[in-house]
Parts: sequence; structure tokens; C-alpha cells
Amino acid sequence: MEYKILPAIQSPADVRRLTLPQLEQLAAEIRDRIIAVVSRIGGHFGASMGVVETTLALHYCLDTPRDQIVWDVGHQAYAHKIITGRNDRFETLRRTGGLSGFLRRDESEYDAFGAGHASTSISAALGMAKARDLAGEDYRVAAVIGDGSMGGGLAYEGLNNAGSLNTALLVVLNDNEMSISKNVGAMARYFNRIITDHFYNLAKEDLEYMIRRVPGIGPRLVEMTHRVETSAKGLLLPGRFFEDLGFRYIGPLDGHNLERLIGTLQRVKDFKAPILLHVYTRKGKGYEKSENEPSKWHAPGLFEPDTGAIAKSAGPPTYTGVFSRAIVAEGRRNPRLVTVTAAMTEGVGLEPFAHEFPNRFFDVGIAEGHAVTFAAGMAARGLLPVVCIYSTFLQRAFDHVIHDVALQNLHVVFCVDRAGLVGEDGPTHHGAFDLSFLRLVPGMVVMAPKDEAELAQMLRTALDRCPGPVAIRYPRGAAEGVPVPDQVEPLEIGRAEVLSRGADATLLAVGKMVGVARAAARLLDQRHGLKAGVVNMRFIKPIDREALRAVARTGGRLFSLEDNAVTGGLGSAINEALEEMDVGGAMCVRLGLPDRFVAHGELCDLFGILQLTPEAVADRIARQTAPRRPGSQSPPD
Repeated sequence: MEYKILPAIQSPADVRRLTLPQLEQLAAEIRDRIIAVVSRIGGHFGASMGVVETTLALHYCLDTPRDQIVWDVGHQAYAHKIITGRNDRFETLRRTGGLSGFLRRDESEYDAFGAGHASTSISAALGMAKARDLAGEDYRVAAVIGDGSMGGGLAYEGLNNAGSLNTALLVVLNDNEMSISKNVGAMARYFNRIITDHFYNLAKEDLEYMIRRVPGIGPRLVEMTHRVETSAKGLLLPGRFFEDLGFRYIGPLDGHNLERLIGTLQRVKDFKAPILLHVYTRKGKGYEKSENEPSKWHAPGLFEPDTGAIAKSAGPPTYTGVFSRAIVAEGRRNPRLVTVTAAMTEGVGLEPFAHEFPNRFFDVGIAEGHAVTFAAGMAARGLLPVVCIYSTFLQRAFDHVIHDVALQNLHVVFCVDRAGLVGEDGPTHHGAFDLSFLRLVPGMVVMAPKDEAELAQMLRTALDRCPGPVAIRYPRGAAEGVPVPDQVEPLEIGRAEVLSRGADATLLAVGKMVGVARAAARLLDQRHGLKAGVVNMRFIKPIDREALRAVARTGGRLFSLEDNAVTGGLGSAINEALEEMDVGGAMCVRLGLPDRFVAHGELCDLFGILQLTPEAVADRIARQTAPRRPGSQSPPD
């Protein structure tokens, strides 16, 4: 497509000078721009394609950046980025040193509030609105929530508080019936009913607008109409739920109709009370394959724009794929096994299980805390629940893990996908803290596999040998290419695996970092003349004290290696155990993620920056380890 309007758009002020036909042309150009870039570098595709017109209408009607727009989740904001001065850098999206794939306050004055997790926008926007009121200012605040975020409990906490505070706040519900997976639950059905009854709301809105314009008595007539309407609201008003919370409900409107959106926003933007504007959109709008398969096109990876063919990666299966096959096998073996996820059926690999065991599969929507407590209830009555959630999202359910599962010593299995660094999605999505927060929970068993065979073993161990809460954490992406045996044997709880021994140093590694440790040990021998052993710790909790005692006495300098924050992670667990065992004051040097949020970027770049590649690890160990073999070279300064 030839871009006729987009190159001239440097800020929303340029958008406000356009005519309606020009805005519609700009919407088409923005979609083409998203397709061209995301097809080459990846990203969250469907949500941003669906919200283009809503984005344009908001910036057209509001005086941004003075007026504040708070986006929920963040991955629906590509059009917002493009028209707020970042189009010339859009190709750097999610690249190392480039634009974030989500909202970041330090990236643009138009990003009013950072977002990467769901359901935060209403609470944050309400806080901004009250800050405005207390400062005696008059800017507008809008929250754009959608893409499944209305399934999260925090959204209703925000709505409840906003209705009682009765301050000027615009909430735009972008209803596309989807999160990562299709929206589920009673609220999703409720929104669908509202859309099917939308003729009533559209007629009511038009009638009210005309009545208000009657000279002298218009406003009084509207007030009287509202009183009459209240008595029949339950029968007539599909948006009664929001009105009962204290919001003025408008809609639903076609979220792709710019003329209608702009006209409505112009009328309601200055209301001095909470407004909920309900728009319905199509996820993936403007790209037929994405419209037809929105779950698949939520974040499809690289694809061919003309054909829609999605690039397939060669090589070993992903850890998620290995888990997907293993959980189906376990489901066949154990009829008590049930699975629970929070709006990420495809993401965590549960589609095959859901297909084979539909009555034993539960997608609770974007409600991680509920997922955990729901599973606890099932465990309390004899079922064996497996809760499958990304590491970054399990953070949101931490209290539920402690209070509802661990405190009652219930047998709930947490399969923690996307653990460690996830690359381009950045700090809101890195699984950097799960080892730290899970290992401090009393009674929790925490494991991490070095390869796909060990993942299958750990799942069997968690189901058969752990009477209480247990977590298995594994990374995003390809596994090691190790075949999974037909007969899977469980592991001994708390037993590490000694892969090699060395007198100069020992690398105590876990998960995907075991492969890095083995490669680093080879480099230490080849380049520095140092003999380093490698221990696959496997269990972060309970820690293998016997293995630690042995290497502390004979294994030279100790180094822990993990793709988790060094604060409270594997290295901390090792040092705590060494201190308690009193093995001559031995301590390990902790290598892992630093005590800061790690930026987005390609994984290879991030591991290089953090000095966690085999070469960097070998050099770091060599600098701190004296050679013991005769004739060996001295380590570099």
C-alpha cells in the first residue's frame, strides 16, 4: 500500500486536522503498517488490528497528551504508538534497544501508565482522575479495557470504587470476545447479550440527544425520562449492571465505525460522572485469516503477509509441546487429574487435553487468583488439579498459592510455563521471580528440568510422589532434542544429578542453564586449563544437601547458575544450606538475573548483555578461580 496520510502523522494533533474520509484512509494505512512490520519481526497482532478506529477516535476527540489514555494489557496499543510519534521506529518493536511491545511511561509522554498485565486500567485511571480532582485540574482521563481484561477481578474492584467516588472518568470497553483464547464465563455471555440487544441503547442515545436540544425544557425532560426508565430498567436496559454500579452506560457501538465513535465521544467526553462506553470490535480486523482464527493470530510469530503462512521453526519440540503430550498421557493414566488455566489454553499447550477430556479441563478466563483457589477447592475434594499458567502471571496469584493451597497442604501441581527470560515481550513478561517466590512457601516442592525427558519425569513425580503443593517451571521455546522415554519413571524428591566432577570449580545449575553450565565447563578446560564439574540441581526445594556437602569439600570454587533473579533464587538457597551445614565456610558465587528489571530484546542479545552465555560464564569463573593443574595458564585479570 502507498502511504498517503501516515507519513504526515507525527502526533495526535495531526490526526485532529483530518476529515472523516482521511481518518478512514489512515486507519487502512495503519493496519497495513502493522501487517508489514509484525509479519517480519513478530508481535501481538490481532488485538492491535482490532482497535485501530477506537484509537483514532480517542486521540481525535481527546486533547492528548494533556488528557490521559490508560490502555489495558498493553498489546492493543500498536496503533497508539504509530500515531504518537513512533512510526519511524516501529520496525524496532520488541527488538533489543527498540520500542517496547507494551506501554512504558519512559518511552513516550503519551503512554500515561505502564501496562503488560490485564485488568489494571480502570484502577489506574481512577487514581489519575482523583489526583486531577485534588489538584483542581480539569484534564480528562480514559481507560481502554478489553481483549479479555474484563474477566479479571481487579477490573470490578476499580468499577466498584469508581461508581462510589462519582468522579469524571471514561471507561471504554473494547469488547472483541477474546483474550489469548476465546473469552469464557458469565460476563462474556452478558456482553454478548448486550451486543445482541444494542438496538435499544442506540435508539435511547439518539432520542436523549434530541430531547436535550429542546429549548428551555430539554434537560428537565431528560431527567424525567431517566426517572421513568429506572422503574423498567431491568426489562429494557442491557447495561443495567454498569448503571447499578454508578456508571452511565452508552452502547454498544460498532468499534469500527469512526463517524459513530467520534460523534458519541464528542457528546460524552465532558460528562462529570463515570461513563462506560461499550464498543464491539473484531480481533484481527482487516486481515481475513486473523479475523477467522483470532486465537491463532493473537501473537502468530513471523508470517507471509500475502498468504498468511506462519513460519514454522525447525528443530526440537518446545517445552510447551512436550508438556502438552505428557499431560494427555497422564490424564489417560489418572482419572482424577484435571487441568486449569487462565485464558491461555493454546499458550500452555492444553488444547489436546481439552479435546480429549473436555469435562476435566477448565479455562477460568483472566483470573489467575481464582484459578489457584478454584484448583484448591477441587484438591480439597479429592481431585488432582494441574494449574498451567505463565510464570509472570502466576505472580498475580501469589497470596492464593500461600493461603489457599500451601497453608492447607493441598496437592495442587503448578506447571509454570515461560519461566526465565522470554525475550521480546520484556520485563512485564519475563519469568524472573518464580524460583524466589515459590521456594519461600512452606511445604512447596520446586523443580526445573534440564531437558524434555526430565520434564516428563518431573510431571510424573509431581503427580505421584508429592502429597502437597508442587511447582515445575520450564522455559519458553525449543527444548534440547532429548527423546522422552516410553516408560517415564519418577525422580527421587530432592536428589540432584551429578553430571561431571572437577577439582577447580563446580557449576550448580538448574533448568535450561544446565546446558549453559556444561558448555562453560568445556570452555574452562579448553581455554583456561580448569577442570569444572557440573551438577544438575533439579530441585530448588528441597535442596540436595548431600550433593552440596560433597562438592563443597572436593569440587573447588562453587558457582550457581540460574535464569531467575539472584535475589532469593537457587544461589540463595544453596548458600543458606551451606551456612546451615557448616562445611568450612564454603559459599557459592551466584550467577543469574541481576537485581533490576531486564529489558526486552532477542534472547541471544539479553543473555550476552547479562553475561550468561557459556563464554561469558566461563570467563567469569576463570577470573575467580585459580588453576590447579601443573602448566595451566593463569586466568586473565
